Amino acid sequence: MSDPNLIDTDLEHLWLASGLKSLHLAGRNVLPVVQGGMGVGISAHRLAGSVAAQGAVGTISAIDLRRHHSDLMARTAAQGTGPQARAVIDAANLEALQREIAAARALTDGRGLLAVNVMRAVSQYADLVRTSLEAGIDAVVVGAGLPLDLPDLAREHPRAALVPILSDARGIALVVKKWERKRRIPDAIVIEHPRWAGGHLGAAKIEDLADARFDFEHVIPEANAFLRSAGIERDVPLIAAGGIRRFEDIARVQALGAAAVQLGTPFVATEECDAHPNFKQVLAGARDEDMVEFTSVAGLPARAVMTRWLRNYLAAAPRLQQTVHKKSRCTLSFDCLAQCGLRDGLPGWGQFCIDQRLASALRGEVDKGLFFRGAGALPFGEKIATVRALIDRLLTPGVALGAA
Repeated sequence: MSDPNLIDTDLEHLWLASGLKSLHLAGRNVLPVVQGGMGVGISAHRLAGSVAAQGAVGTISAIDLRRHHSDLMARTAAQGTGPQARAVIDAANLEALQREIAAARALTDGRGLLAVNVMRAVSQYADLVRTSLEAGIDAVVVGAGLPLDLPDLAREHPRAALVPILSDARGIALVVKKWERKRRIPDAIVIEHPRWAGGHLGAAKIEDLADARFDFEHVIPEANAFLRSAGIERDVPLIAAGGIRRFEDIARVQALGAAAVQLGTPFVATEECDAHPNFKQVLAGARDEDMVEFTSVAGLPARAVMTRWLRNYLAAAPRLQQTVHKKSRCTLSFDCLAQCGLRDGLPGWGQFCIDQRLASALRGEVDKGLFFRGAGALPFGEKIATVRALIDRLLTPGVALGAA
């Protein structure tokens, strides 16, 4: 059962009739739906707060949130390069994160849960985690790397839920064993399937994306078996991410032993998403044949819509790789990634500025932006719906994808 007043009454009736289990996280029982974190700025306060207000889990992506605040952008403009410029930009992003958490909280009306997603691969990772916790966030979700130090960063915040994003049973076992030595275990684990998810993917190389070891049918039972064998005294909810589009997908992974699901792309195609309308239409209108997998600047496989910019980049990539060791072409005044193929001259890694390309996408610049997208048709096809309509759809059996 859900907790009283955490879910809108009408929506709770729909959920109870569906027969789906709730998600127990951060001391609350909420809808088994988690909105994935999407940067730069795609899932900020409006989307996350609106999702939480329905009684689900809304997630703010912590990366470069100053882009939603004109005064912070003005403060960080024309800073030049060097340590001083980086300090100004980093401080602005931390202030923006605090603002976004407060604004999202104001939208929730006390319902649901709010999370912040932080990429382990970003240079400001530790500061973003600490700032989120100090701002009273309900949960911190970390992907794009193994967050082995997350219990240390959250030591003074025992009530906040800590949630790593992993893709296979081996990674889950590694994180749990390391965290146990720090007297903490994950409060939940997101299991992201790299064959279906968007953005940076949890596989070593593109050829691994279809490896059967990532299939939910393998990972979910294996993860639960490991958790039982480890003697962990409380339940650790597993949250399946990637390719979730309808009620039947949620029911299927719950039958396998998952507690909930995480969705990113379907929430982009909502009125409340913080991105430009052009971004929403690009993702809603894209089909699987319009997408491509490639190696990003973080050295990880990524999945995105094949726009004109991405097509031109992929055509130039072989030439760029020939000169990767000779000269760094990064002109930014801050380090957005702890390691960057462009800035650090890493062969085999992507050779473009991901912050600039994602910022262009946020602004709706179709010819310049990088538009990450998960695979599969969306619940409402090319239509832009509301967050409430999307969650209604996810809780309703027997509705075909793309139906009006």
